Amino acid sequence: MRARLSILRSRLHSVGRWAAPPAFAVLLLLAAGTRAGAGPVADSSSHGHRWWLPAASTAVAGRIDSLFILILWITSAFLVLVVALFVAFVIRYRHREGRRAAHVTGNMLLEIVWMAVPAACLIAIAYASNGAWSAMKEEFPRESESLVIIVKPRQFQWDVVYAGADGRFETADDITAINRLDVPAGRNVIVKLMAQDVIHSFFVPQFRMKQDAVPGMTTEMWFNVPAPGTFEIACAELCGLGHYRMQGRLIVHAPAEYDAWYAGRLREKAAESANAR
Repeated sequence: MRARLSILRSRLHSVGRWAAPPAFAVLLLLAAGTRAGAGPVADSSSHGHRWWLPAASTAVAGRIDSLFILILWITSAFLVLVVALFVAFVIRYRHREGRRAAHVTGNMLLEIVWMAVPAACLIAIAYASNGAWSAMKEEFPRESESLVIIVKPRQFQWDVVYAGADGRFETADDITAINRLDVPAGRNVIVKLMAQDVIHSFFVPQFRMKQDAVPGMTTEMWFNVPAPGTFEIACAELCGLGHYRMQGRLIVHAPAEYDAWYAGRLREKAAESANAR
């Protein structure tokens, strides 16, 4: 019996010595991977590992994709490791007639490794996620240097408001639209969300951004789309029976085209005001 225990302990020690180097290698890879999530905002077009994800269309979307892939690889590695060990132990230590189970007191090195490695993974993911979160939610551009748009969702549509010629909101010359958001490419856009009835959620998959709109409060999000394109705005919060049809379009124009579009809307608004007199 003592001989069996001695053999088992020596095997556990050998497993611990074998597991330690890969564990440190994983930590080094995590440290390298977190640089993508914690560093400066990168152009998302340089990320080729889209897989089943829609094309990333904002600068910060590349960082979200990097975090997604990092977490996917970590969880996949642990899944393979756990399943492989489970199968190996089931086969190696299956019940056999005439064989008594051996009592094992434990292995300090193994216990340190299987606690330290998951903890380090979680810390690395948190560090990388904090950088991406800060870029999206805390490092807001100045309103004076950005295009500010108010979106007031309600069942089941997106009411969009632009400042008119006076540059202020809640005035007679405000420009309004329904289920359509027009913005210029290459410019910071700040969207102020003000729900009119229930909780809604402004979601553009290609931007990797989702922001809830809560009645009674103003929530904000910002983005910068480098190239023109058309994207779907979806409500990502169940908001009623008509939730499925609460869709909108976000159209990104070239700067000159946006200026022409905005000038045209100003003329339309001025004509409406003149006819109302």
